[in-house]
Amino acid sequence: MTIFEYSRQQLEKFYNEQVSLLAEYKAKGLKLDMSRGKPAPEQLDLTNEMLTHCLDGDHISERGVDCRNYGVLDGIFEAKRLLMPMLGIGRYEIIIGGNSSLQLMYDTIARAMLLGVKGSPKPWCKCDRVKWLCPSPGYDRHFAMCEAFGIEMITVPMNADGPDMDMVEKLVSEDEEIKGIWCVPKYANPTGVTYSDEVVKRFANLKPKAPDFRIFWDNAYCVHDLYDEPENLLNILEECKKTGKQDMVFIFGSTSKISFPGGGIAAIGASEENISFMKEQMSYQTIGYDKLNQLRHAKFFKDFDGLMEHMKKHRSIIKPKFEIVLNALDEQIKPLGIGKWSNPKGGYFVSFNGEEGTAKRIVALCAETGVVLTKAGAAFPYGKDPEDKNIRIAPTYPTCDELKAAMEVFCVAVKLATAEALLNK
Repeated sequence: MTIFEYSRQQLEKFYNEQVSLLAEYKAKGLKLDMSRGKPAPEQLDLTNEMLTHCLDGDHISERGVDCRNYGVLDGIFEAKRLLMPMLGIGRYEIIIGGNSSLQLMYDTIARAMLLGVKGSPKPWCKCDRVKWLCPSPGYDRHFAMCEAFGIEMITVPMNADGPDMDMVEKLVSEDEEIKGIWCVPKYANPTGVTYSDEVVKRFANLKPKAPDFRIFWDNAYCVHDLYDEPENLLNILEECKKTGKQDMVFIFGSTSKISFPGGGIAAIGASEENISFMKEQMSYQTIGYDKLNQLRHAKFFKDFDGLMEHMKKHRSIIKPKFEIVLNALDEQIKPLGIGKWSNPKGGYFVSFNGEEGTAKRIVALCAETGVVLTKAGAAFPYGKDPEDKNIRIAPTYPTCDELKAAMEVFCVAVKLATAEALLNK
């Protein structure tokens, strides 16, 4: 029997049971933070050697660059060689930045606002309005960035194989004020969706009315597989080359969840023409990023195969945590017929959709017990989930024991909020 088949009397009894259980958890004084997708300390320990004997005083790159000094704005070659296969780009299609791909995205939009991108009739700040397509549920920091720049966001629904491309194609072909779209194409944040081949090809075939429209392809989880057989993502830049629209896409990635979130290396990939255009703009912004850190990463991982072997170590730590989350939902929530959730094959999140109108209540109930979740609605533009049902679960940071406790609380909160909503109908 699902909760929707309960009689009023059964529902009241069930509700009171969950209230009592939640009170017991409150008394335990839990302090568990699941609000962000952070690597656990055990994951960070995997690269501690990078901080000790990785360089051992060696500061010269294989091509003779003194990495202590100024210069090499686009990054040393061995760092490029490490990340090129990760992002599916060539040696003249990449710039190695600082530690954050998010910063590269922010800087790219900032330069577009102030100076324009290749092919811009004028800087975006001189346009009456700038609009952006936002597949949702999506990454809250992407949306916050648009808000910071005063960019108007348009919500695009996410399907099982990526964004609603019928809507994307129609909007970009009709409205020259639409300048971009956010994409997390593999193991998307938070849904875990990997874009299908058809979706990627439709992106490459877009016919935007704005000549300076850009696809921001944030491939943050491109090597973050949870299983031996990873989901395949078609190479967007290569597909765009086939349609002659290689300038339409910017690809972003980093080692933030591979080495150190606070001390990794990030990269932007694009057509050779775009890279040359951006390097000219960036020459007034910086003389070069941290080449010693680039060298450290190149020496530690040695090559892309070494990086992929390293990711297996991450997987051994975080896969059991995803199993804890999914097992709890399957055992405690599924029999009641409440909501739906993702079963991702990689990435950092599980996306939970409860009953309409319950997400804020669930998050608030968890907070009362000391379990902090991502704010309800965060995965939508302006923080507004129109159905108030989506919650992002971030399993990676807590220990397994902490996560088990947090999921006990979460499941009780889901049951209580759902019963409460049904009783109030």
